[in-house]
Amino acid sequence: MKILFFGTAQISKVYLEALHTDANEIFVVTMIDKPALRRQKLIYPAVKTYSLENNIKFIQTENFVPEVIEELRNFNADVGIAVAYGKIIHGGVFNLPKYKTFNIHFSLLPKYRGAAPVQYALLNGETETGVTSFYVEKELDAGDILIQKKLFIEKKDNSETLFNKLIPLGIEAMNETLGLFRSGKKVGKPQVGEPTFSPPFKKEKGHLGWSKKAGDIYNQFRGLYLWPGIYSVVSKGMLKGKRIKFIDIEIFDADSKNKDFGVISSIEKGKGFVVACLKGKILVSKIQPESKPVMSAWSFIQGGQLAIGDKF
Repeated sequence: MKILFFGTAQISKVYLEALHTDANEIFVVTMIDKPALRRQKLIYPAVKTYSLENNIKFIQTENFVPEVIEELRNFNADVGIAVAYGKIIHGGVFNLPKYKTFNIHFSLLPKYRGAAPVQYALLNGETETGVTSFYVEKELDAGDILIQKKLFIEKKDNSETLFNKLIPLGIEAMNETLGLFRSGKKVGKPQVGEPTFSPPFKKEKGHLGWSKKAGDIYNQFRGLYLWPGIYSVVSKGMLKGKRIKFIDIEIFDADSKNKDFGVISSIEKGKGFVVACLKGKILVSKIQPESKPVMSAWSFIQGGQLAIGDKF
């Protein structure tokens, strides 16, 4: 098939590779190069790098001006596929291909429309998620559904492990959707139910408030594992005012009620330290102190800078 592929991120590259391996004719649309940290040099989008390495035709644009639309129209695509493109696709563009354009989204739509469905599913303690292929329309993630595949979320899953499960599941959904078009089936089903949303979040989302249940804090850790991570600031003790990032935690106790939440309530030998929440307690086993490398919480405790009674 002739495929117009919209993608930018590393995840997009995995889908492009799958399409390329199946010997499709592909025209890639990706975002422009972005400056690296401190603006030292421009960084190519992952799909651009793959396209260059494999002689795949591509175009970089942030605006679908008439000249760009004309070039895409002249490709005469059978279908468009969007995976983590990073920007709303103009209506005059997603309707260009013969079978229009479909998107691969990492949720069971209409749940978690938006930029961060995997993270929000974990933040909210969901036990099930999945992938959806659906027609791209003007309204965000609101088009008719073509294929949906469900996935059970395990208690130990975080945003990294869940992405690793959803990516191949999404490739299955993409290939099945292409199979529908090849067999002449192209009618989607309207989304049913009240939509929920997963908007982008800022780094401050990782700041811990201990006046929560231990389970809610653990879900915050799971959802923000890849970025920005979770952190807290010491409010009482030798390290007062210092920020500590929590790299690995687990629920130590889910049910205790604690008036003095945020306090280090115990030290667990060889493991780390325990922090009281409003309900339950969290065991912290790996940390990154401010301006220091990642280390085990037990090793840091041995330095004597944190102690029972210190508070975050």
